[in-house]
Amino acid sequence: MARNFIRETLAKENETFLRRMEIPNKDSWSPENGPTSVRRHPFCSSLKMFLVALSFAYFSKALSGSYMKSTITQLERRFDIPSYLIGVIDGSFEIGNLLVIAFVSYFGAKLHRPKIIALGCLLMSLGTFLIALPHFIIGRYKFETSVRSSANSTNNLTLCPTSVLVGNHSSTLSSTGCENESRLSMWIYVLLGNILRGIGETPVQPLGISYIDDHALEDNAAFYIGCVQTISVIGPVFGYLLGSLCAKIYVDIGFVNMESISITPGDARWVGAWWLGYLIAGLITLISAVPFWFFPKSLPVPEGRLAKCSPERTSFIKDSPGLDHKYQADEQFSFVRLAKEFLPTLRSLLGNPVYVLYLCVTVIQFNSLIGMVTYKPKYIEQHYGQSASKANFLMGVINIPAVALGMFSGGVLMKKLKLSIMGAAKFALGTSLLGYFLSLFFFAMGCENAKVAGITVSYEGMESLSHQNSTLFVKCNAHCECSKTEWDPVCGENGLTYVSPCLAGCRMSRGSGVDTVFEQCNCVAGGNLTAYVGHCRHRESCQRVFPYFLALCVITSFIISLGGTPGYMLLIRCIRPQLKSLALGFHTLTTRTLAGIPAPIYFGAIIDTACLKWGHKKCGGKGACRIYNTTAYRIAYLGLTLGLRTASFFLCALGLVVLQRHIKRQENGTLSNGNTGHTVAELQALRKEETHNSHSDQSPRTSDYDPERETRL
Repeated sequence: MARNFIRETLAKENETFLRRMEIPNKDSWSPENGPTSVRRHPFCSSLKMFLVALSFAYFSKALSGSYMKSTITQLERRFDIPSYLIGVIDGSFEIGNLLVIAFVSYFGAKLHRPKIIALGCLLMSLGTFLIALPHFIIGRYKFETSVRSSANSTNNLTLCPTSVLVGNHSSTLSSTGCENESRLSMWIYVLLGNILRGIGETPVQPLGISYIDDHALEDNAAFYIGCVQTISVIGPVFGYLLGSLCAKIYVDIGFVNMESISITPGDARWVGAWWLGYLIAGLITLISAVPFWFFPKSLPVPEGRLAKCSPERTSFIKDSPGLDHKYQADEQFSFVRLAKEFLPTLRSLLGNPVYVLYLCVTVIQFNSLIGMVTYKPKYIEQHYGQSASKANFLMGVINIPAVALGMFSGGVLMKKLKLSIMGAAKFALGTSLLGYFLSLFFFAMGCENAKVAGITVSYEGMESLSHQNSTLFVKCNAHCECSKTEWDPVCGENGLTYVSPCLAGCRMSRGSGVDTVFEQCNCVAGGNLTAYVGHCRHRESCQRVFPYFLALCVITSFIISLGGTPGYMLLIRCIRPQLKSLALGFHTLTTRTLAGIPAPIYFGAIIDTACLKWGHKKCGGKGACRIYNTTAYRIAYLGLTLGLRTASFFLCALGLVVLQRHIKRQENGTLSNGNTGHTVAELQALRKEETHNSHSDQSPRTSDYDPERETRL
């Protein structure tokens, strides 16, 4: 019976091999030259060209994804939306991915995979272009300002109006402008475009990697896939650098007189040319789709793979009849069988306590990681007073390479140290703990709040104010009819920032654009002092601590990333080989659903609680935040990030205990059978087969024989 079972298994394996090699019948086989298709097609060049095309597709999707992260603050200010809505937009990519991932993963493998990938790249490019569309239909960006745009107008601008009629007139203008506004929120286009990007990205990884694995030699497949993954790491570097470049350029460049712009890239109202980067990323993604249209459904058989065939398999290939009809029938049977066994297989997978604990740990840690990475450029901007351009530049040049180097070094160390499954788990936990303890020093690298009169400090600059005690109207500006919703900061000679020239009590101005000077300001140190455009940047303590913050970011990112590869190998080794594909797919599905979608949303909502001054839309309603309480921001952002990681360590400790017991049971089972070459699953199958044979010998009945059960064993 065992011999028949082996013969049947080998026959089915050879049939599968033939279908993957796309050998239609034995007539196409030549003992001297292999399949005739090999002689007619340059296999190696085709596979290498596919490898280049797939690497470029990986690069383009990684570039556009990281560029989306770099435009977080730009989109907030342009569309006047809070951070939690930005989180919804960012998570919409995962939503689009999840909508079609099951369909693409199953049915895409049976269709023309290169063309499906090309269609995905095309959808990604269309989605990226759709994100940039609002810029061309929303009109020019208008920010709050009291500065004249004409260089010839001096000393005749009334900054501190005393007539109530002026305030009413201002309200009328606002409502008139509101009537011209579109009722549809423009950020909806960004949301839909990002969903389309997620749908288009779905087939690139599973179909591209499987295409390489199906047609490459086994010795080369891992190397090829490693090359693709390495190229994908370069994408975020260029994405953040592109974000840095576009953030320096004013949003309406080419359509406005830049000399009339009174804000700089460091201002909370500055919006860079966010749309330009999406056009560039969309064009690159569109180009990446072109090569895939010219690849065949499958490549010819590599001679090296056939040369490695066993004599039994070679003989089977030579004697095989046509398999067209048999292929269709077997596919139908396999589909029905897979459908029936899916739930029992999933139940078996989730019955593995090591896998379930690993899944819980990664979901919690991915929540921490995704939330931290999404809002890290914004944290650098708001906390350390850096421009969006510089924050994106630092992310691309410093942080991303540190992560890539850490992942590569972790794989090298695992190979050099020859870590077992327990060693990989301890190594991943050790690096995560070390990075965690180093991250605690971020709490000490804080900055004091910017000194804004009436919001963080009193108008005298001597007393710190809480959010509840803040007041914008005092004696020095009581005679002015100022708007409390306006945000047009000026820096007084006394080093204090005032919300607007009106609230600073300024009466006159001279100059234009960024060179505007406000004079006779009653609230600036007792009156008759001047103020300048923009908020004050005298935060020397922040400038001193910022380099240490960057150094610690690099070190912690590198150390934590060291455990990435060993942790991934733990996922692969803690399950039976038969469940590997399902385990990886279910892990990806779970982390995207429970981490990729919700993390940016609730991180943004918690960050919103630290806002001290909200902007206001022209038609009313809360807009983007203008200034944050830096202390509350630091505690909320770092506290949530490290709090989630703290919770994951308790599960890690439990997971190590369960893993150790699992390994001991495996070792005991192996020793009891006297054969260290079998895994637990194989030993269990052998025990079942022995038991079945013993029962069959005692009472031979034809009804006891189940060929499907024997195949499963």
